[in-house]
Amino acid sequence: MSSAAAGPDCCGGLGSIDWRQADFCIMTRLLGSVDPAEPCFVAAVLTIIFNPLFWNVVARWEHKTRKLSRALGSPYLGCYALGGVILLLNVLRSHCFTQAMLNQPTTDSLQDPSARWLGLALLGVGCLLVLSSFFALGFTGTFLGDYFGILKEARVTSFPFNILDNPMYWGSTANYLGWAIMHASPAGLLLTAVVAFTYVLATLYEEPFTTEIYRQKACRSRKGS
Repeated sequence: MSSAAAGPDCCGGLGSIDWRQADFCIMTRLLGSVDPAEPCFVAAVLTIIFNPLFWNVVARWEHKTRKLSRALGSPYLGCYALGGVILLLNVLRSHCFTQAMLNQPTTDSLQDPSARWLGLALLGVGCLLVLSSFFALGFTGTFLGDYFGILKEARVTSFPFNILDNPMYWGSTANYLGWAIMHASPAGLLLTAVVAFTYVLATLYEEPFTTEIYRQKACRSRKGS
């Protein structure tokens, strides 16, 4: 076959296909339909960024001052109160995420049964990671109890923590990705990327601090033995 008879490349030209260019063109077409100034999209971005910022700032403040524990009379009540607020904020984030998708165009490339099954599979994996993390940590372990002085004997290493660092964060990301695919939503895919990036930043901020908390606990235990 002559070069003149070769199939078109991803951007409409002729010649052999450059798959890296194909991937770039697919992403360009997907994200080119997203309106980042649409109010619901902006609200979704703000809630995605705000949530981990809020709980990290409040948890650090509590660890330093113990004011929330003293105001409520117990570190457990303080942790339960913060956990309740975090849950409500997460409901608001999910609502804004969904509304942003509904207010933006869909894409034909994700509107087929295989994409729907992929979305369902991601939701299943995400729910498994989130729920198993919650059961392994308990309520106080999930909602920053270590910042309130509510520490476990040691950091949890059972499933799913034995296969993945920060499984609750990545399970949540998988849920959003699955939800975006099921809605055939380029806006949802872009928002999922914001979720993942925000969680990466959160872990960089949280991990050293949590490690230090348990290091100090281990030192106190050795001195007391």
